[in-house]
Amino acid sequence: MKKIFAFALGLMLVISTAAQENWPPLDNSPMDMIYLPVDYPILKIRKSAPQTPVIKIIYSRPQKKNRKVFGELVEYGTVWRLGANEATELDLFKDVKIASTKIKKGRYTMYAIPYKEKWTVIINKDNDVWGSFAYDEKKDVLRTDIKTEKNTEPVESFTMMFKKTDAGANLLMSWEDVKVSLPVTL
Repeated sequence: MKKIFAFALGLMLVISTAAQENWPPLDNSPMDMIYLPVDYPILKIRKSAPQTPVIKIIYSRPQKKNRKVFGELVEYGTVWRLGANEATELDLFKDVKIASTKIKKGRYTMYAIPYKEKWTVIINKDNDVWGSFAYDEKKDVLRTDIKTEKNTEPVESFTMMFKKTDAGANLLMSWEDVKVSLPVTL
């Protein structure tokens, strides 16, 4: 009886091991999402949110990991995907003004060209692209320069967030000791 039990247990172990999937490892640059209004999903659960958000941004968050980011990992003067992996995705659920340019409701990608003193932020019509390898300047709908500022403390993971203003919000982007603020008017 013990031999049958041991055989059955061994057989189940072999079958369950064979049935397991080979799941991919955790990404080094996890994907994140931000909304305007801030905390839109929570507001929606509480039934205090508008029917649709104004903006949703999906991006990956690379880590500094003791590296020099700007000027080395992210080269100055080169188009950058604003994060890692896929290009950053911008979903506008209504028309807005970004910097001083009206942008129509729709789905876009975001890039930046970082320099020491400023970033050129780009909104582009192309979608579902990996990195900035296939970036096409002809599909830009916005290019605007914004001044860089210094953080008081270094930021380990590339981070985006909205900060409410009287006219709408500022999209804050920060990594290492650099931050920029992109105005969004509603």
